[in-house]
Amino acid sequence: MTYQETLDYMFSQLPMFHRIGKSAYKANLDNTLALDEFFGHPHRQFKSIHVAGTNGKGSTSHMLASILQDAGLKVGLYTSPHLRDFRERIKVNGVEVSERYVVDFVEAHKHLFETVQPSFFEMTVALAFKYFAEEMVDIAVVEVGMGGRLDSTNIISPLVSVITNIGFDHTEFLGDTLAKIAGEKGGIIKDGIPVVVGETHVETSPVFEEIAKGRNAKLVFADQKYVVTETFLQEDGIQVFSVEDCNGVSAYRNLEVDLQGSYQQKNILTVLAAVDELKPYFPELSEATIRKGLRHASKQTGLRGRWYQLSSNPLTICDTGHNVDGITFIVDQIAKTPYEKLFWVFGMVSDKDISKVITLLPKDAYYIFTQASIPRAMDAELLAEKCNAVGFKGEVEKNVQKALLRAKKMASNNDLIFIGGSTFVVAEVV
Repeated sequence: MTYQETLDYMFSQLPMFHRIGKSAYKANLDNTLALDEFFGHPHRQFKSIHVAGTNGKGSTSHMLASILQDAGLKVGLYTSPHLRDFRERIKVNGVEVSERYVVDFVEAHKHLFETVQPSFFEMTVALAFKYFAEEMVDIAVVEVGMGGRLDSTNIISPLVSVITNIGFDHTEFLGDTLAKIAGEKGGIIKDGIPVVVGETHVETSPVFEEIAKGRNAKLVFADQKYVVTETFLQEDGIQVFSVEDCNGVSAYRNLEVDLQGSYQQKNILTVLAAVDELKPYFPELSEATIRKGLRHASKQTGLRGRWYQLSSNPLTICDTGHNVDGITFIVDQIAKTPYEKLFWVFGMVSDKDISKVITLLPKDAYYIFTQASIPRAMDAELLAEKCNAVGFKGEVEKNVQKALLRAKKMASNNDLIFIGGSTFVVAEVV
């Protein structure tokens, strides 16, 4: 099999939630445990960090991986979904797993997959954990796919669990209140293992407190431990943060971060609090190491799609934020960005309630409604109909690349083009 033939097999034979939706969702860990046993429990052969949350878990995972890498450790990084290539999901020290490894893994175990019938995500987790064990990584940063309690990654016993925040997303699986969603994401909290929660919230904090108490796990709220006191953007695009502890004592002055988006000031507190919990295991985690890891996080890990600049003149930005909280941050970032006119290349998936998202979008923008090349994509005509009904202006171009070209033809050098609404729309332009 070639690499492309292997991907075609994986996408067609194994149910993939991000492409087809809820029919791929497995509400138990049976398949994951079966695969784990078959491969000899590879996750027990390396230390790990487990990262969950509604928004920010990807950025947080990449920053942690970069810091640990700069500490001289061999670091595995498992994230999802990918943007352009499946191999983006599985990296060691920023280098993607090889095409040959993916091909050999699938070819060698096709019979197993046809017997167990795992989902795409369950198979990918098994591949990642086996690869990390064979590569003998010192530690792996493992991002939860969806939820936490029943996520395929939730067989690990990490050094620290991280939950960035809680918002409304995947409510058909995780619950229709923030407390219910917190209960599902809090399922990654393990007995006696510290957990760092990024944001304090009146509805979710009591849930985490109850779970942590029941499991005798130390609970740290990052925003109660650290606060960003100053932030500015350098001309080279580097964000700079000054951070104090809860007593008003300076902790980090002029901390440089190469990830874009003002929302990173929330993620940075989560990262710093998590690093504090890791220091007893890794004395190499000095302030100099932390600073270097954050300064080169995007470069070292290959993170894309978070307030990611595609070009200038006109300024063209994309971002994978797609739920209410994510869109809220994007709209706030757009408001802080100078432009004359805003053109938004906009597409979403069909199995989300988009009514709340639409209420957040700027009505002074001109929208090119589009759809990603996946079965879950919302039809661009339908999306335009819903948006036009509440006063939006725009047109339909179902092909994402053509939609971007259309925006570029209409925009002048002082305008802003934004591409977003769905991870899969962004994946077609980065």
